[in-house]
Amino acid sequence: MLVESTDKEGAKVYEMIIKQIFQDLQLSPSIKDMRVYVDPVEVVFILAMKMDKTSDFTILGDVTKIEYDKEADKTIIRVKDENYLPNILKKLWLEKGRENVHQPDRFSFVLDGNEDNLENLVIDDPYENLKKRVYDAAFRIIPEGFRIIRDISQDDIIAIVCTDELIKDEWLDRGLNYVKELKSS
Repeated sequence: MLVESTDKEGAKVYEMIIKQIFQDLQLSPSIKDMRVYVDPVEVVFILAMKMDKTSDFTILGDVTKIEYDKEADKTIIRVKDENYLPNILKKLWLEKGRENVHQPDRFSFVLDGNEDNLENLVIDDPYENLKKRVYDAAFRIIPEGFRIIRDISQDDIIAIVCTDELIKDEWLDRGLNYVKELKSS
């Protein structure tokens, strides 16, 4: 982690704040590297974080058995791995509507009609989950009152430039240079 600032003591304080937030959110192992620039005189804050690789996403077909009962005109989803139950239920409610998802017992769901398109429904995406947590951390790290924010994230690099006035091109350039540095590391 590199924290740059015109105020050396302020840089130390920000490093401590970042470490505390990462510890609270249990993000330390998930961030490979980070660059931060703080300038209290120019009133700018630049943050770039490189996320670690995550495991692949899980699709509904990986953790369930999906059958169509022609006579009843119902699709029955039988859960093979109960660890995914909350994710499956949440995703089915989102995709099909809460009122259309019936759960006759703990390990099965029933939908009306032939729902043969559910096999590839993504029910758990560790990359997207991590990305949300990293953005949460970033917005906790940003100084109070910095309302003008430009997201310059690319691929697995989350990067933002913040200020309470107009964002200058030189700040964007510094942020993009951080992104380039992190991509090459």
